Amino acid sequence: MTKLPAFATAALLMGSPTIGHANDTMAELAAGGLTFVTTQDVLMQSEDLYISPKEVRVDYVFHNGGDSDQTSVVAFPMPDIEGSGDFMVSVPNPDSDNFLNFSVTVDDQPVTPDIDRHAFAVDVDVTRELSEHGIPLLPFGEATGQALAGLPKDLLADWTERGIVIPMEYDDGGGWKTDYVPVWKLKTTYWWRTTFPAGRDLKVAHRYTPSVGATAGLSFIGSEEAPFTGEQFEREKKRFCFDSAFTKTVAKRLDAAKAEDADLQESWISYVLTTGANWGGTIGLFHLTVDKEDPDTLVSFCGDGVRKTGPTTFELTATDFYPERNIDIALVRRPTN
Repeated sequence: MTKLPAFATAALLMGSPTIGHANDTMAELAAGGLTFVTTQDVLMQSEDLYISPKEVRVDYVFHNGGDSDQTSVVAFPMPDIEGSGDFMVSVPNPDSDNFLNFSVTVDDQPVTPDIDRHAFAVDVDVTRELSEHGIPLLPFGEATGQALAGLPKDLLADWTERGIVIPMEYDDGGGWKTDYVPVWKLKTTYWWRTTFPAGRDLKVAHRYTPSVGATAGLSFIGSEEAPFTGEQFEREKKRFCFDSAFTKTVAKRLDAAKAEDADLQESWISYVLTTGANWGGTIGLFHLTVDKEDPDTLVSFCGDGVRKTGPTTFELTATDFYPERNIDIALVRRPTN
């Protein structure tokens, strides 16, 4: 059985901070929302995953080894999107519930998924309260900021105390102003019903546009004298499998940027693989392609057996694959206009 051990690469990959996404999983509709469950009869025979800053493609082949058809809710849980005063994440279609332009086909036929969304502030579900006051659940986007600006001051004070928003003060040249920034966490799951016919394969495919944002500077840098030290660096080193080749290259880039009075920018891509463990057995054949679109960005991530297969692509193939950890990709690049 192949697992996902750690490795690191200082290969060059184009990327911006990207909210990644998750493997399909079985689910049940319960009073509190979707509940993820495990199935034994339906196997994930293969998963072909392609990740680039502009597009994510996931192609599955499932097989029902049981004696009867199985009709089930299939869920695609998204990673959490959390508001912050420190960075911004742009999304492809912020005015739509389907803000990532997510699409599904089953045996090449389009399926319209439903969307389950809940917002949490300090682990308290505030979905209904936000909706009752006309606040979009997506914590990023112009519409959300405009809606918050129209709320009464006493309500904003209450929401600040409860960790739903934080005040951000700034001077735009016309005096000090205060904007209220969302810090709630949005949990989103796409779901639909699918019948897995007994004794045959079923193809399921997803396409979507990843969300992209950026941080200013490198959050994992400890200090100018000892840049690769400190708790934050150790956390990111473990998460992204930083190795000496990666940190040495980052150090060279930092020196070059300093000489030019410029900055470097940290970014990330995450993809949740572990929900793939809910299907019967392991993933028979797992194939990952990461496609770079510009040679000027450094990347580090965990994996095993990654090969550079072309001018812009890195690939990993594993058989009898059990997804014990998710894919987290760190990227370092020069800011773009």
